[in-house]
Amino acid sequence: MQSLLRPAAWLLAACLAACNGTTAPAVPTPATSPTPSPAAAPKDQAPAAELPASTPEETKPAAPADPAMNEPRFQTISLGAGCFWCIEAVLEQVEGVVDVESGYMGGDVANPTYEQVCTGTTNHAEVVRVVYDPQKLALDALLDWFFRAHDPTTPNRQGADVGTQYRSAIFHEDDGQLAVVKQAIEAAQPRFGNPIVTQVARATTFYPAEAYHQDYYRNNPNQGYCRAVIAPKLDKLKLKK
Repeated sequence: MQSLLRPAAWLLAACLAACNGTTAPAVPTPATSPTPSPAAAPKDQAPAAELPASTPEETKPAAPADPAMNEPRFQTISLGAGCFWCIEAVLEQVEGVVDVESGYMGGDVANPTYEQVCTGTTNHAEVVRVVYDPQKLALDALLDWFFRAHDPTTPNRQGADVGTQYRSAIFHEDDGQLAVVKQAIEAAQPRFGNPIVTQVARATTFYPAEAYHQDYYRNNPNQGYCRAVIAPKLDKLKLKK
């Protein structure tokens, strides 16, 4: 409305000026507002209209920790009964056993390899480190499975496996376990015609075996040794395969 009235007002002023002999006023120029310049965005903040280049990936919850490492009531003992493939396959199916890991113990060389242990020069035994829940499986019951799963009367030998690395051995963690071990040997002896020669010693450093040895029977059930030795033993002990 104001823009329409301004020309009419100017014309009226021009006519009056002409009548009075004065100069007509100049045509008024509409006032313009300066275009505001956009404010600079802070260095550490994107402009409001700008979207982030990417959406951060959703954080995944951490994997649950191994219960064998967090449950204080669980206990550990290391057992040698010939080839660790065999005793591992047996004990991992016993109720109350939480974890079974194949490895080496009782030798004189740090971080031995399988090839070194097989030479018989490192004095290590092939063992399994067994983590068990004593509320579900008493140590004497676990040791009963141990003696049923191998022949503890043949020194440095189990079947065709011959060498110090195949010796029968129990590596206990403390004096409480040692007392149970002695009782278990006495209880098992009448089942064998020859004296039990199982080595009994305090646990030393456990060296895990190479990855391909872990869960060997489970991962290689059709391998020759597994079919000829382990599968028949599981059948004899009435353990599921």
